[in-house]
Amino acid sequence: MIRFIEWPLALALVLILPMLGWLFLRAERRSRLRRLTALGTREMLARLAPYTLSRGAWRTVRTTLALALIGFAIAGPRWGVERTVVRSNGVDVVLAIDASLSMMAPDEAPSRLAKVKQVVQQLRALSPNDRFALIAFAGKSYILTPLTSDDGALGLYLDNLDPSVVGTAGSSMANALHQATTLLSLGTGEGDRAVVMMSDGEAFEPMDAIDAEAQRADHAGIALVTVGFGTERGSTIPIVENGVATQKKDEAGNVVVTHYTPETLRRAADQAGGVFIPADAPNKAQLIRHVLDGLKTQARGVSTGRDLAPQFLWFVIPAFLLLLLDAIAVLRRRRRVQRAVAAAAVTTLAACHASPDAHRIEQYNHGTAMLAHDSLKSAVPLLDSAAESQTADLRFKSAFNGGWAYLIGGRAVKGDTSTALFGQARRRYRLALRVSPNDTDAKWNYELALTPHQKGGGGGGGGGGGGGASKQPQPAPSSGLGNQQAEALLNAAAREEQDVQGDKQRKNVPQPPPQGKDW
Repeated sequence: MIRFIEWPLALALVLILPMLGWLFLRAERRSRLRRLTALGTREMLARLAPYTLSRGAWRTVRTTLALALIGFAIAGPRWGVERTVVRSNGVDVVLAIDASLSMMAPDEAPSRLAKVKQVVQQLRALSPNDRFALIAFAGKSYILTPLTSDDGALGLYLDNLDPSVVGTAGSSMANALHQATTLLSLGTGEGDRAVVMMSDGEAFEPMDAIDAEAQRADHAGIALVTVGFGTERGSTIPIVENGVATQKKDEAGNVVVTHYTPETLRRAADQAGGVFIPADAPNKAQLIRHVLDGLKTQARGVSTGRDLAPQFLWFVIPAFLLLLLDAIAVLRRRRRVQRAVAAAAVTTLAACHASPDAHRIEQYNHGTAMLAHDSLKSAVPLLDSAAESQTADLRFKSAFNGGWAYLIGGRAVKGDTSTALFGQARRRYRLALRVSPNDTDAKWNYELALTPHQKGGGGGGGGGGGGGASKQPQPAPSSGLGNQQAEALLNAAAREEQDVQGDKQRKNVPQPPPQGKDW
């Protein structure tokens, strides 16, 4: 109960205010009786003016109930979700961060990766209107978060980023560039896009592969900013095993010394017509921000949600109506006026429960029920129609469940049919994310639709969804279960999928790359 009250101590007003009101009315009634008894006995007044003696009981009930409702409203009742739309202008940026073992070298104190995290945090503080996605790469790359303005999600993944997040050892900048370009190419906005790659430049792959991906980003109209970290004199790589600190060694047993390689980063930036920021440059975040300021921004409305929205009006309005009714009774208005006001009060309260989108809600409930019974073909048209609702929450739920229907269908088949179904799933999850960019379940399922047959996991939304062995969200109809209950089932199942993917990642033993260099 306390969880739904903003100021629990104020609940005492629910008792204090009615008690004070009752004492005041009791004192007022006694004063009135003393004045009346000065005119005659109670028996005579009861025969001549019975109303003067009997009135007051209903007034006490109305007043004390109104004061109790006001006391509860002051305590700050909360439930549901509060949604707001924030208008801003910004660009879309993918942060591709090198999470290979070489980034643990301490030649940039306390380590290269820790320095990267500091720069990202400074850049995010300088870019309140931009959307950021986070990609971690070593031998492979993984999307940790899609494009979002949620500082909390970015901070969570950034704080936990280390080489163990990426299951494949080595360093492949080409994979990271390819995935970042693909992610930004999915957007339909008119603003410019950018990839900010932060690495020590020590890549064990052909430069031609990096050049090809840099040129692909250039052809897609995506700006590339490469940022170097480390020193050219190099450093050993500390390794902690079973609480014992040692130095990283190669296959021959020699201690590995990792070196900052600016030529790789400079060449990638040149191939994409971008900007290279060297490791010794001061204030890297400000330099990156200067490059982003030169890009064309896009106007967007970001929908944000807050759990347990204020609901005090549901108590203030009835209290106001009770006090209004009491004022009418005190003034002895005519019975016709009393009936009209009472009817208006009933109409006002009924309007609080009226749904302006009842038809769309019925379609959503029916479609969700069909989806729960595996009738995917019947569920999709209903959910698509419900997704045209004017209510943001209903649009999000309908698009979410519609995307899930196609995600199930895509996993059940293979070939071109599977690709087409996953494409439909991505389209609906993009619609859901436009309504609620901060929803972690939609982000996760969208990532599953992006990499439907990729094994393993990349931390959070970066893992693949192939195999079909893990449990997925199962929507439920509201004919017996409400919409909020159905949504809770979806969220619980999505979190179960995240736990399964996390277990897979922890059990994954990193494999060395073909060239044998795993740092």
